[in-house]
Amino acid sequence: MPKQDLIFRKPLMNAAGTLGFAPDLRAPVPWDDFGAFITNPLSLRPRAGAAHPALIEYPGGFLLHTGLPNPGFDAALKKYAHRWKDSNLPIIAHLMADRPEETQRMVEKLENIENVMAVELGFAPLLADDIISLALEMCLGELPLILSLPAEQVLSLGPKLIQGGAAAISLSARRGTLVADHSSLITGRLYGPSLFPQTLGVVHSAVKLGLPIIGAGGVYTQDAAQDLLTAGALAVQADAELWLPKG
Repeated sequence: MPKQDLIFRKPLMNAAGTLGFAPDLRAPVPWDDFGAFITNPLSLRPRAGAAHPALIEYPGGFLLHTGLPNPGFDAALKKYAHRWKDSNLPIIAHLMADRPEETQRMVEKLENIENVMAVELGFAPLLADDIISLALEMCLGELPLILSLPAEQVLSLGPKLIQGGAAAISLSARRGTLVADHSSLITGRLYGPSLFPQTLGVVHSAVKLGLPIIGAGGVYTQDAAQDLLTAGALAVQADAELWLPKG
């Protein structure tokens, strides 16, 4: 079991993949409202971006396909660990956790990095439940573990993961498929306020099961964030709203 508790001084943070690998105070983001910063997803080895990245709008939101590029775990530590240490916000490192043995190695290194308060484990779509459970089992240690799951797995797998030692469950970005240029099908992450009713529904159901749940998806207003907290969410992650110009 983790020796550190998962406690947020404020219940708002960014979702993985929205604000880079370390806080940049020059960005027009309400940093004072944040209780933590979540890094972009990190894999053990460097990962190139998608050959054909895409952003496709649809009524109520948009689909984003990037391939989740990152410099690789060791390179990221070398470049960003000192910025994490000096940040006023505690850091939650988001790891691509499809390979439990590799994920375990990354988590063990993060235990020695100052100001990392927790690890969020993210998984490929449709990854088998037993692989997710194994990743949790192998990564339990000093740091609290947040397991990021699609809505379809939160209620079915979430209770088992919490019983197995996870500190919380977070909602991963919804996924969908759209047609690009009237020809090719593109699958990617979905963003937009149209997702919020689904998010609130999952949070409500998770809370009824007693799950410590972090709500995410379609949170574009303070009222939406407050609705999730009122429904019993442990905390709230904002995503594409953070990219909108402020003024």
